[in-house]
Amino acid sequence: MARAIDLEVCAAEIVPLVTPRPSTLFGSGKVAEIAALIAEREVGLAIIDHLVSPIQQRNLEKAWDCKVLDRTGLILEIFGARALTREGRLQVELAHLSYQKSRLVRTWTHLERQRGGFGFLGGPGEAQIETDRRLIEERVERIRKDLRGVVKTRELHRAGRKRVPFPVVALVGYTNAGKSTLFNRLTGAAVVARDQVFATLDPTMREVRLGSGRRIILSDTVGFISDLPTTLVAAFRATLEEVVEANLVLHVRDISHPETEAQRRDVEAVLTELGIEAGAADTRVLEVWNKADKLSGAARAEAVREMGRSEPAPVLASALTGEGIDDLRRAVDTRFGAQDEILSLEIPPGEGRLLSWLHDNAEMLDQETAESGIITARFRIDPAVKGKFEGQLKRAGLAHRDVRAPARSRE
Repeated sequence: MARAIDLEVCAAEIVPLVTPRPSTLFGSGKVAEIAALIAEREVGLAIIDHLVSPIQQRNLEKAWDCKVLDRTGLILEIFGARALTREGRLQVELAHLSYQKSRLVRTWTHLERQRGGFGFLGGPGEAQIETDRRLIEERVERIRKDLRGVVKTRELHRAGRKRVPFPVVALVGYTNAGKSTLFNRLTGAAVVARDQVFATLDPTMREVRLGSGRRIILSDTVGFISDLPTTLVAAFRATLEEVVEANLVLHVRDISHPETEAQRRDVEAVLTELGIEAGAADTRVLEVWNKADKLSGAARAEAVREMGRSEPAPVLASALTGEGIDDLRRAVDTRFGAQDEILSLEIPPGEGRLLSWLHDNAEMLDQETAESGIITARFRIDPAVKGKFEGQLKRAGLAHRDVRAPARSRE
């Protein structure tokens, strides 16, 4: 994560903690040892992969004579560097202010000694803390008001999509699992896809046409991470609503990662927090085991065996090489195709417009042209577009009775 925002890592180590110290988190000996290392290498920033209290942060900064960031602070720095849209910047600022508000304690201790007045008023230090806290609260409320407008706008967009209506498929997964690369592979878009954490913060949506002719809206979302702070989940609620409202959630996993199972549990924990129960056979979550191109022969064989034991069966794919992408499209198509109807229609000569519409909006299963020029088309169609289909029939001067369900309608 540190390298993701171009920080040069001078040293890294694991520090076992038997009992965390309330004042400095680490014991005095370890604090002194790290202080010597920081001074020797002229380090300007120390990052602790743990939650650090405001008091601990202040004491460590004094002991080490450098800036100290905990895990949440680092994630916020990355988010701040990645947010591109106004909505993304608002969400990052909201999360940062919520985090910073608790860090005001004792920030102004150098002023607290300047007591005065009549004894019933706080000193300037306390006044400054309260002023900062009030300013933060006012800014937080303004941001929340703006984000409520974002939520309303998204609701209007979703209502508009429901009138179309195209099902929404959301990509979720651990950060750097390859979601944006998969999004680009499926849509032909050029969303930024880098080998780094949190490359995507702002949701992106594109239309995708599946083999049956069905159209879906594919949504790329922010990546999850272990120990994702609750404040961040709350701040990005507006973005994550696209996941909550999705008809199908594709959980993209880096199947080649040594901690892929731990990452799966972290993602499912966030999905559960959003009200989406992953792991059950009747869920709307479908796992995509990405980066199959990085698997060795033995690891691939084990992955295939594991797929046979999973329900629903995941899709093994590589967004980078294109392996398994057709299987993924068919799996998504099948999920939405349970209610599809298979119909047959005789199309008179000269009605190429109707035939073209069927090719664009349905899956053509069979097409035969008689000597008279009449085309017999057998096709699979989504009930959601049946209304438009009937409109096309009327335009062509055909009636609903001209459409029939063939004997081979179950496939």
